[in-house]
Amino acid sequence: MGELVTAVDLARVQFALTANVHFLFVVLTLGLTPIIAIMQTRYVLTGRAVHLTMTRYWGQLYVVNYGLGIVTGLVMEFQFGLAWTGVDRVAGQVFGAPLALETIVAFFAEATFLGIWIFGWGTLPKVVHLISFYLVTITAYASAVFVMVANGFLQHPVGYVLRDGTARITDLRALFTNPEAVGALRHLVPAALMLGGMVVAGISAWQLRRHPDDTDVFLRSLRMGVLVGVAGAFFTFAFGWAQLDYLRTDQPGKVDAIMPSKDAGPVTDRPPGWIALPFSIMQQFGEYSAYLGLFLLPFLIRRWIVRRRILLRVMTWWIPLPFVAVVCGWLVREVGRQPWAIYGVLRTADATSLSTGQVAVSLALFGVVVVGLAGTNWLVLLMLARRGPHRLALGRVLGDDEPAAATEPAVV
Repeated sequence: MGELVTAVDLARVQFALTANVHFLFVVLTLGLTPIIAIMQTRYVLTGRAVHLTMTRYWGQLYVVNYGLGIVTGLVMEFQFGLAWTGVDRVAGQVFGAPLALETIVAFFAEATFLGIWIFGWGTLPKVVHLISFYLVTITAYASAVFVMVANGFLQHPVGYVLRDGTARITDLRALFTNPEAVGALRHLVPAALMLGGMVVAGISAWQLRRHPDDTDVFLRSLRMGVLVGVAGAFFTFAFGWAQLDYLRTDQPGKVDAIMPSKDAGPVTDRPPGWIALPFSIMQQFGEYSAYLGLFLLPFLIRRWIVRRRILLRVMTWWIPLPFVAVVCGWLVREVGRQPWAIYGVLRTADATSLSTGQVAVSLALFGVVVVGLAGTNWLVLLMLARRGPHRLALGRVLGDDEPAAATEPAVV
């Protein structure tokens, strides 16, 4: 085993597994929060029960995904610190700062505001309760900023000096304006909105086919999901291609691997050529999603989409595809910087100090935990999504009867 599979190989598999699973939670969280914020805003402005029902239904799915996503994030950070001691030794003082801020924002601030939102139904004034969810949304995106700043340093180290083998921050502004961080964030945000919009649209399409009594709730949700998804797809596509401008300079090997050119000169440190496949899948998915969204737009007028059951089926079948696309994007970004753990500073082969046996054990343990959490998350989300806007737990005051979906509930 030691000759065929090294500790580095297993550590890379472990990181890929834990990071990818956690990333799926993150993009869904980022995609759902603005949509739910809009739904609740419309409720506060209009007082209409349908907007409240939409907020509670989609908010319930969001809360489940957020809660289990936090646990997968803890697992990912723990395995990172355990397996990649070389990265911590060389660059821990640099990217440790944004990761610490991400922990404070995501684990404390975001969780605090979310707790206020969950338990503030029926207690806080409507506007204050709405503000608490806007703060949840802001801190969620702030968390994404800090993570991308840390990852951007690994992709393209800037704003530092290397002393005695340890990187130290010299220019905080350069760290936060790193093109590898800013460009990736501009690509990630619309990708998350695209994913969130398509999930909302796909689940709504399923409900419209199965439960016509809830058409008002899910037709409105479907329209919002499609509009957000289409806008996200276009900006994801545009900002994705824009990254090539600086990648040709910062990581020419990655560009050569995903878009080989006969005119290019010799390229050193070229990552595995197979990343061209996930790049192609991601690219084509974004393009087809934009076309599908444009095709669906006319059917959002009145109730035309409700009678097109084949379109509703397509939208439901489309749900897994944005998750596949974001995983492909992550593979291109992370595998594309190989053979470097910190580009140009620390090779991946020198970044772990554990033995093959130790990494194998941790891989088995962490693998079971994150796969179990992901399976639990999707099972609970599926059950809640199928149940529909009735018997909602979120926003329900103990002792009160569950309000009907189309009537004004007394919880807020």
